Amino acid sequence: MLKINARICFLLGFLICVVLLAIAVYFQLVDGLEPCPLCISQRLVILLIGLVFLVAGLHNPKQTGIKRYALFGTVVALLGASISSRHVWLQHLPPEEVPECGPGLAYMFQYFPLFDTLKLMLSGTGDCAKVDWTMLGFSMPAWTLLAFILLAILSFLQIWNNK
Repeated sequence: MLKINARICFLLGFLICVVLLAIAVYFQLVDGLEPCPLCISQRLVILLIGLVFLVAGLHNPKQTGIKRYALFGTVVALLGASISSRHVWLQHLPPEEVPECGPGLAYMFQYFPLFDTLKLMLSGTGDCAKVDWTMLGFSMPAWTLLAFILLAILSFLQIWNNK
């Protein structure tokens, strides 16, 4: 069985997160796809997973620390998967059941209480139901869901990764 050092796996996970965020920035700045509240929430979770992986890779902990980082990374990735799942669900709703489109995030942060803004970011608006891009028939949130699941698996497998 192939054994790869947990530190390398964590740093690989960090690099995957950097690539995912770079792709998101590309789609926003080059292709002009504006992110909806759920897209931004997913980006923040990818950033958090990336930071967990980076700290774990730089820290290079013993087995107990590896397990703690692995569990924390798995939980964060599963949180991201739940957000992506909601996004995919919203995209598959019949048009009459899609929630109303909300104001932009800049407006919400400026005029809404923080708790209400965060609630809207995590529950999604009608903007989140629009499919702007697909690859192989799957929308961007579906691909992000797959990425979260793979990151959760990568993180979780580190529990059994002995030095």
